[in-house]
Formats: sequence, structure tokens, C-alpha cells
Amino acid sequence: MDLLIPVSDGDHSLGPADAPVTLVEYGDYECPDCLNSEPIVRQLREHFGDKLRVIFRHFPQNSVHSHASAAAQAAEAAGVQGKFWEMHHALFEHQKELAEIDFTHLALRLGMDPYKFERDSEARVFPRKVRDDHEGGIQSGVKGTPTFFINGHRHVGKKDFATLMAVINDKL
Repeated sequence: MDLLIPVSDGDHSLGPADAPVTLVEYGDYECPDCLNSEPIVRQLREHFGDKLRVIFRHFPQNSVHSHASAAAQAAEAAGVQGKFWEMHHALFEHQKELAEIDFTHLALRLGMDPYKFERDSEARVFPRKVRDDHEGGIQSGVKGTPTFFINGHRHVGKKDFATLMAVINDKL
């Protein structure tokens, strides 16, 4: 299955837009497997440097993770202040506390303007962005998280560092 929604400027990305390899992850902030894959994705970025672009798209599985959508919306609100990735990492660090966490306090700790964060969090655009990511994932055959696409092709198989590194090396 291929990635049906092309990477765009609306995606959150790390790495240059012209990197030879793009890794798109559909993830859920409350998913334990996504928590386990987060350091692997970081390690891949460190290993490949500017040869790898990483994109994160939201795929909250609300039926089993009741706080995943709120966390995704908090990440989007942080993105308005240029802090998407900082919030992304913090949400995974606090995954077990998502039911109790005060996202505004977390935003303040990450150096954001808390009042702007609160106003942005209440904007209707973020639930739509999270829903659009989710629907795009469904169109591309995503059923669970994490799901990876490498240069537009769905990765099937192990999601450990060695396996993903080998696939990315093949693309290079």
C-alpha cells in the first residue's frame, strides 16, 4: 500500500525537504508501541542526518486511547509557536500521565506563551487537522500505530532500528 496523501508544507517535519528519503510515521501519543518507536526514529535521524526527512502524522485510536486526540491537538497548538517537536517528545515522555496532564503547564515548561497556547488550543482548526491526518491514514491503509511509510511505500515488517536502517539504506 502506498501513501495516498502526499507530504506537504502542512506536515510537521524534521530534516530537509529535499532529503533523498522521507519517513512518514502515523502515530498515537497514547500508544505504547509508538512510545517504543520514538527513540528509534530519533536514532535514525541522528544516523542519516540530512539524508532523512521525518514526518509525523496523527492517528489517534480513540476507541482504546481516550486522551490521544487531546494530546495531538496540544502538539498542533504547540506547532503554532514553533514547538511541535518539543511538545511531541514531551507528550511521549509523559505518556502514562496524559489523563491528568495540564497541557498549558507543559507548554509553559517548554518555553511557550501559555495564554497564546490556550487560545490556540481552543481553535477549531486543530481537531480538523488531527481528523484529516487520521482520515489520510485510513485512505493509505493504516490500521494501527505506529505505521511507517518510506518514500511513499508502506513499511511491512519489524520496526526496530536495524530493520528500518536497512530499508532506508536500500532507498539511498
